[in-house]
Amino acid sequence: QVQLVESGGGLVQAGGSLRLSCAASGRTFSSYAMGWFRQAPGKEREFVAAISWSGGSTYYADSVKGRFTISRDNAKNTVYLQMNSLRPEDTAVYYCAADVGGAYGSDSSADFGSWGQGTQVTVSS
Repeated sequence: QVQLVESGGGLVQAGGSLRLSCAASGRTFSSYAMGWFRQAPGKEREFVAAISWSGGSTYYADSVKGRFTISRDNAKNTVYLQMNSLRPEDTAVYYCAADVGGAYGSDSSADFGSWGQGTQVTVSS
């Protein structure tokens, strides 16, 4: 079992930046892939980004490609999501997730068995 705690959300103007962090505990962090998902009001949870166990492979949703960067620090058991050029449509609750059964990353929420509590990101126009 993996415990995940997100931080770094908040209110930002369009065009601004935020960095989300997700601290993991409970299993060897460097052995599994991590991901970020988001859910806006009235919408389904959607994939944002994922990263392999080593950080060598990353994946992004088309809607965030070129603006968001996922990274991880295995020494700190932490995964990050740097969000630049934020838009009002990025407003959502952001969740980090652990794919303890996989090492290389996935864009499917069904592959992620452990989830954080979520952190709110609000982008004003």
